[in-house]
Amino acid sequence: MDVEKRRGECQGERRDERRTESGIEVKPLYGPQDLEGFEYSEKLADPGRYPYTRGPYPSMYRGRPWTMRQYAGFGTAGETNRRFKYLTENGQTGLSVAFDLPTQMGRDSDHELSLGEVGKVGVAIDSLLDMRDLFDGIPLGEVSTSMTINSTASTLLLLYSLVAEEQGVGAADVTGTTQNDILKEYLARGTYIYPPAPSMRITTDLFAYCAKELPRWNTISISGYHIREAGSTAVQELAFTLSNAIAYVEAATKAGLEVDEFAPRLSFFFNAHNDLFQEIAKYRAARRMWARIMKDRFGATDERSLKLRFHTQTAGSSLTAQQAENNIVRTTVQAMSAVLGGTQSLHTNAFDEALALPTERSARIALRTQQILAHEGGLTDTADPLAGSYFVESLTDAVEEEAWEYIRRIDDLGGSVSAIEERFMQAEIEDAAYAHQRAVEREDRIIVGVNRHESSEAGDPDMDLHTVDESIRETQEARLAGLKESRDNAAVRRALDHLTRGAEGSENLLYPMKEALGELATVGEVSDALRGVFGQYRP
Repeated sequence: MDVEKRRGECQGERRDERRTESGIEVKPLYGPQDLEGFEYSEKLADPGRYPYTRGPYPSMYRGRPWTMRQYAGFGTAGETNRRFKYLTENGQTGLSVAFDLPTQMGRDSDHELSLGEVGKVGVAIDSLLDMRDLFDGIPLGEVSTSMTINSTASTLLLLYSLVAEEQGVGAADVTGTTQNDILKEYLARGTYIYPPAPSMRITTDLFAYCAKELPRWNTISISGYHIREAGSTAVQELAFTLSNAIAYVEAATKAGLEVDEFAPRLSFFFNAHNDLFQEIAKYRAARRMWARIMKDRFGATDERSLKLRFHTQTAGSSLTAQQAENNIVRTTVQAMSAVLGGTQSLHTNAFDEALALPTERSARIALRTQQILAHEGGLTDTADPLAGSYFVESLTDAVEEEAWEYIRRIDDLGGSVSAIEERFMQAEIEDAAYAHQRAVEREDRIIVGVNRHESSEAGDPDMDLHTVDESIRETQEARLAGLKESRDNAAVRRALDHLTRGAEGSENLLYPMKEALGELATVGEVSDALRGVFGQYRP
């Protein structure tokens, strides 16, 4: 039976229109005619070869599985240290740190605005003392660490490097990633401190500092994850992330950096959502688009500058409080999309995260999900196993085409910074989130356990949820008071004055920051010194 006849029969059996949540039409059947004129060398090429659609490395997971990097952090540094050790004992291969909101916003635990938030959504880090405790007994020369931190990314990176120095680890052996993506904070998340211009200065200062001082550190993880969590479509996530990346590269080159000097250490962070094939197409399109952006737009010649490397986290916004165990299945599907799409590292959410921070049991199940995919699922045996699929290649082309259209619109507005200031991207995300919610309410999109296949049971009374001790703020306050009594406060003041002068001038700010932090200045004090010069951003 030929393809056209099968297509006609399928259409006769099912005439309803299907679309991805980005609005891309999905046909009942795909065949050779859907890839007419498809050029392998132009669209795909082998893994490890331009345009890297099939992956940045020739052997992909056959050489080494992705890094299993479970995101963790709560309470005090000591408590999070114990969770890190628990996860590594259970097979985690990379650390990923969640910081509490005060740390993200540059406030110490004893600040009045920190009340009720200390240690709640991540670990509280006020000074070098906390960072020492966070990595006590963890050899930083042997582990790669990712830190989800943005406004205070430079401060937390410097604290990390100071601990590494105390452990005797050489700068060339310090590996990991700071998220350091401030543009998406204005766009989707909200943990900004300073206005965009000085924030971009700090970002590019970090690029330059790491190029000289920490050569193996990934200086930024340009994040689509939070854009998607705010309600964007997959196409919007891809387009807005790449537009932000273009803005960072432009800012760095305007600051005098050569593109091939810093671009090899750029990395990305994407969301893995429920639509398996659309997510796979998104990752493959992202690699192809970034390679062409770096080659054609910025003239990069180092192949490392052309290779998009990314971390993936499964979609927190997809988790449901209703029938929470169903989230294990959702997370598995999402993780498969990331692996089939060629991610370099992966975090799988715990099933109880719609209700609380993960327990040790739920975190272990999330980690085991990755391990089963890696060792039992056969997913690591060959690179890009879906290459050549009529559907996947057609969908990859469609996602790319629509993402380019968004990028052109953003370019016409003057780039990401201008588009953010004009609220173009924010409005697009809001419209997409509203459309998705309406589709769920109309049952055009089915969420099992929420608008279909609901349960009359009130919930699982035996579910053990993680709680954070309310006394953590008092513990951190006492520690801060002891720190300020025992340190050389005159040396701290001199170092902070040096930082202020640097902010008023054009000095790379990470050097005076490191001086101050080494003298035991706190995260809040360093941030306040910069607030005094740059001010605070108010939308």
